Amino acid sequence: MMKKGKFLAALVFVFTIGLWGCKKDDKTADSIDNSNTGGATYTGDILVQTPNLPSSPYSYANITLPNYLTTPPIVGQDNTPNNNTITDAGATLGRVLFYDKNLSNNNKVACGSCHLQTHGFSDPLVLSKGFEGGNTGRNSMGLINARYYPNGKFFWDERAATLEVQTLLPIQDHIEMGMHLDTLVNKLNRISYYPALFQSAFGDKTITSDKVSKALAQFVRSIVSYKSKYDAGRASFPANTPPAQLGDFSNFTVQENRGKTLFFTTAGCAPCHGTETFTGARAENNGLDLTTVDSGVGRITGNPADIAKFKVPSLRNVELTAPYMHDGRFKTLQEVIEHYSNGVQNHPTLSPPLRVGGTPNGQPRRLNLSNADMGALVAFLKTLTDNTVAAEAKYSDPF
Repeated sequence: MMKKGKFLAALVFVFTIGLWGCKKDDKTADSIDNSNTGGATYTGDILVQTPNLPSSPYSYANITLPNYLTTPPIVGQDNTPNNNTITDAGATLGRVLFYDKNLSNNNKVACGSCHLQTHGFSDPLVLSKGFEGGNTGRNSMGLINARYYPNGKFFWDERAATLEVQTLLPIQDHIEMGMHLDTLVNKLNRISYYPALFQSAFGDKTITSDKVSKALAQFVRSIVSYKSKYDAGRASFPANTPPAQLGDFSNFTVQENRGKTLFFTTAGCAPCHGTETFTGARAENNGLDLTTVDSGVGRITGNPADIAKFKVPSLRNVELTAPYMHDGRFKTLQEVIEHYSNGVQNHPTLSPPLRVGGTPNGQPRRLNLSNADMGALVAFLKTLTDNTVAAEAKYSDPF
């Protein structure tokens, strides 16, 4: 009888433990255990949090740009579509979505996890970490001045035809955020703060993936840099003065002015970063490798002429966006300048501006810059740092 009693007691204990374990792992319950979530609180699959937003929206739609950024060449670079112009309410919703970890499968990452404001909306890691800790395929590109990429395509390989298309792809990516769009919409409909935000942005509370993409795109396009040391110096010259014809800036050091002259003239940076948004006009092969390591745009288009070409992002806040290039191979701006000085490789699709004479068949250009001139170029690039964008509340995490 004693043995039988002990057996029954043990059986009851195991059964009880089994029930407790099943209940703890049941994600369909109305609430789940919050004891091992790093302080986060959940209701079902929703991370419970409240965005801290101002009573009146921040100004996103009507920023006052300096006159040299409102000239026809700059306006012509703007890729904002007519059906998704920036509004204060739309960008506010986009800001909340951008930083909301509920947009990932397990509530671990947000768009802002891989695009940090203090790092020029890029990632200091060579490869970013997805929702389950996996590595992304390329370095996270900075988002500043994204609206000024004239062909409107996004990602390093330009696989997204528009920014609106781009915003939804990381959410669905099996490494980055791991969500299906129908699951996302269902989830957002169950989060208390979204109905009012969608109402303000779009005139009704209905949540759709199309509205999510538009709001995110509005927020990203609102991230514009125009308060750097460069801008302070530029303001004393007429708006229509070509950058290569700008005289010395009175607020620059001798070294910074030397770097500015080199950048816009003999160093050959201007063909790809020549306008004062410092954004490229198209994808380029900048001679990182002699043979193809990453097919880049060519993998998307199937055109051999596009092999190893990559989108050219803005250099605004480039001081903050290390590591550099699509694969994060360069840790410092000094290494970047050294590459363009004497490291450009003769890849078949190398961009003509990086060849002697600017011809398609010319040899790779070797500037062999002095240490002083390389230092001057680095000093100039640092004048493009806009600490306002790096710290301004309207671009920050509201949670």
